[in-house]
Amino acid sequence: MKSREQRWQDRYLPYLIILPALVLTIGILYPFILAIIYSLTDYRLVSPVRHFIGLANYLDSFRDINFWYSLGVTLLYAALTISIEVPLGLGVAMLLNHEIRGIRSFRFILIIPLMMPPVIAALMWKMIMAENGVMNYFIGLIGAAPVPWLANTYSLLSIVLIDVWLYTPFCAIILLAGLQSLPKEPYESAMVDRASGFFVFRRLTLPMLKPFLILAILFRTIDSLKMFDLVYATTKGSHSTMLMQVSAYYEAFRWYNMGKSLSYMIVIWVVIFIISRMLVSWWNRAMQRATGTER
Repeated sequence: MKSREQRWQDRYLPYLIILPALVLTIGILYPFILAIIYSLTDYRLVSPVRHFIGLANYLDSFRDINFWYSLGVTLLYAALTISIEVPLGLGVAMLLNHEIRGIRSFRFILIIPLMMPPVIAALMWKMIMAENGVMNYFIGLIGAAPVPWLANTYSLLSIVLIDVWLYTPFCAIILLAGLQSLPKEPYESAMVDRASGFFVFRRLTLPMLKPFLILAILFRTIDSLKMFDLVYATTKGSHSTMLMQVSAYYEAFRWYNMGKSLSYMIVIWVVIFIISRMLVSWWNRAMQRATGTER
């Protein structure tokens, strides 16, 4: 027969174990649900009165050409950063995967950008890209005219360059972990058969590394689509860098239209959710194929 203490543990211990997760879930869902509710109102920061207006904020946003422009810039920004960072990170990871002299020091140097807060990195690059900054100094050495890096013409590409410098190490670390977890037997068989390096990379490395590639793309997609601090600290959302988050910030804190601002954020959340679900589905299939459990 169970003692009183054992009966208490059987009855209440499971609830105590899941309590922290429950508190965390409530802490996540409460602000999110509150944002959805406020996006259905005419909530303005300068007025304590709020009225339910349904989908008016969303419909107003969909009729606004600036909304679609911001969404397009956000998607373009994410596509550019991912298409550069993942292949570049793969190349760096393959280099770091070789045991050559001095490679350990390079692995430490690689993670330095990840230790830097994005705002500090943005301000540092803002000085480098200034009209009298380091980049224009070296351009002047070859007789070229200074480039307005953070002006409208070049600002989006400049922000992408900063993002690549800051987050390529993140992709490289994920892919390096993937490379080091791959089985050695297929490579040994390829060496016996004297397969070319390109054949080994295309037929062995890429298929087995696919789950890690999708994982890197997933994390960078989520981060890129919700980027704010890097852009605001450098250009404050100039026309060619007016991402959705920056537009939402201005709607809330410049024009005090919190309801419309939250509708922007809910829309970008839906976009992130759809893309993330697709990538997670591809990741599951890639993992099943890699482990031989695909149905």
